[in-house]
Amino acid sequence: MKTTHVLFSVAGVTIVSSSLFSCQQKQEQKYKPYNIVYIMTDDHTAQMMSCYDRRYVHTPNLDRIASDGVRFANSFVANSLSGPSRACMLTGKHSCGNKFYDNSTCVFDGTQQTFPKILRENGYQTAIIGKWHLESLPTGFDYWEIVPGQGNYYNPDFINMNNDTIRKKGYITNLITDMSIDWMENSRDKKKPFCLLIHHKAIHRNWLPEIKNLSLYEDKVFPLPENFHDDYEGRIAAASQEMGIAEDMDLIYDLKMLKDGQESRLKKTYECMLNRMDSLERKQFEDFYAPITEEFYKLNLKGKELAEWKYQRYMRDYMKVVKSLDDNVGRILDYLEDKGMLENTLVVYTSDQGFYMGEHGWFDKRFMYEESMHTPLLMHLPKGLKAKGEIREMVQNIDYAPTFLELAGIPVPEDMHGVSLLPLLRGEHPVDWRKALYYHFYEYPAEHMVKRHYGVRTDRFKLIHFYNDIDTWELYDLKEDPTEMHNLYGNSDYASIVDSLKETMLELQEQYNDPVRFSPERDRD
Repeated sequence: MKTTHVLFSVAGVTIVSSSLFSCQQKQEQKYKPYNIVYIMTDDHTAQMMSCYDRRYVHTPNLDRIASDGVRFANSFVANSLSGPSRACMLTGKHSCGNKFYDNSTCVFDGTQQTFPKILRENGYQTAIIGKWHLESLPTGFDYWEIVPGQGNYYNPDFINMNNDTIRKKGYITNLITDMSIDWMENSRDKKKPFCLLIHHKAIHRNWLPEIKNLSLYEDKVFPLPENFHDDYEGRIAAASQEMGIAEDMDLIYDLKMLKDGQESRLKKTYECMLNRMDSLERKQFEDFYAPITEEFYKLNLKGKELAEWKYQRYMRDYMKVVKSLDDNVGRILDYLEDKGMLENTLVVYTSDQGFYMGEHGWFDKRFMYEESMHTPLLMHLPKGLKAKGEIREMVQNIDYAPTFLELAGIPVPEDMHGVSLLPLLRGEHPVDWRKALYYHFYEYPAEHMVKRHYGVRTDRFKLIHFYNDIDTWELYDLKEDPTEMHNLYGNSDYASIVDSLKETMLELQEQYNDPVRFSPERDRD
């Protein structure tokens, strides 16, 4: 039986409660239930946040959250893909439990249990603004306004609760923030606690910057990752992907090198995006990229030189989109501070998964390798929660739902796969905290052609099984090989470790009722 305990701040005194509103009936004037502001971006990786990694970019507002609150060093997703990750977050369950396996074939079942529904049933106001990406319309929210599909960076469309699609003038990151602040200030019932999900399109491909930021970072030269020119030796699945910067990053769609007579697979999609701009925006955009485009085609780069040129352009545009995102996180923090709400509000910042910034020569995500499975997670903690600085315990995006519920004093449903992070936020370090994480990626064949796989990760080792049209295993020692270049599976020195990890994997598959299981007898070396 899962137990629920929650802390409320009452004039500096900590009260422990097992039920938000039964306690509220008795002590209605003595405390305010915590609010939750959950900011999630798309494809924002920890490498591109200065509170995690100082090599590339400065993110002062995200760093504000980390310096004032906590930064999770070992935060991971259960399925590194936008829609499935969001379904895991909403339900507190792995993909096998919420049934949203991939972006290609699934529609989210809005009748199922989600944490916004449970919060709403217990007196919270709930809202989501921005990216939804689950094919169905949101349920369990008092208010929602979402972008269709991936959304557009410039003058985007939004679907409102009347199911009307309305185009709004502006840059999407600014608009989502404007709408979120407006809801908090003018539309919510201020007598109730609230949970607001601010879900950005940024920093998703194809990294279209806010017009005012076009010229930023053009003088910056990024160091190549050590494994940028990876040859994928001993890693069959890694060799068969289609997400390489050299081969698969589109010159027009991704890198804006549009030229008369030049064609690419995604050229028409890119032109549709540009057509959303007004004439002034379009002129500024084209004036900026025109000389870069002209110079690029004169150079006529090939091979490694072309790959490295593409990498530099990719990194610069990605950084520009991060800049707008960080600025808007600052706007949210400033609003909460100005209104005196920070002491009573849990502010969470995360992304739906990690992303490759040239590691292994890639962009995108999907694989169980570290850059993709790992996701940033920062929290500003309200009064009454004492943790500070770095938290090293392994956590997963299935843990968000139970955390929000326990914070609100609501019992966590027994069928949720995740565990509440509240003990960690109190500054505790439970000795029985999980020792392994389970991962399962299902979307194949599809964009980027990453093979289906599942696996288990401990603090030191990672075991992955690629299956379906392939049957191959990979083992990594994350201490000795943090960039995951050397597959140790089949090395007799690691036979006992493999056996132990397979046993752990089976236990987790049983625990989460994941029906795709390997046979120990068949797969034993």
